[in-house]
Amino acid sequence: MDELKERIRKEGKVLPGNIIKIDGFLNHRVDVKLMRSIAKEFARLFDTTGITKVLTVEASGIPIGTITAEELGVPLVYAKKAKSDNIEGGLLRSEIYSYTYKKKVTLLVSSNWLTSDDKVLVVDDFLANGEALSGIVDIINQAGAELIGMGVAVEKGFQPGGAKLRGMGINLKSLAIIESADENGIVFREAIY
Repeated sequence: MDELKERIRKEGKVLPGNIIKIDGFLNHRVDVKLMRSIAKEFARLFDTTGITKVLTVEASGIPIGTITAEELGVPLVYAKKAKSDNIEGGLLRSEIYSYTYKKKVTLLVSSNWLTSDDKVLVVDDFLANGEALSGIVDIINQAGAELIGMGVAVEKGFQPGGAKLRGMGINLKSLAIIESADENGIVFREAIY
């Protein structure tokens, strides 16, 4: 998606450890117009016939997830990273390692909101090692729901997450795949569709 790549080129910063900082429009301060464009692109790329839910991970996936769910006319469900007292019903859970927080985290979804009747599109802001999205696949499998695909705004193509998920047979579509990122700039490769 050219608009997203251009924003990354203009506003992105590469921090030590190949961290791509694009929090000025994607995952801290959110450009809602850009989120709408991303949602429309996900709607175009996936066959969403019969979809019942959009699923994402707390917290950075929520803006993209919300607008994508609105675009598709279905509810958004997001996996929480901590149990709160207001979660009722059985819990679907998957333990992952969060590279962002440098610790193990348990993703939680109430079984009231994800069931075997659901046909799910997963969306997220970033894909690097694939831990969070692998945890989401685990939760979908526990629920007996159908995963129709995964849409990711930015994939770090130089990290193993995308290859791992595609190797599992998942219909993964990333809008901007970063091939390399360093002090010389950010290089993209063609999106995989």
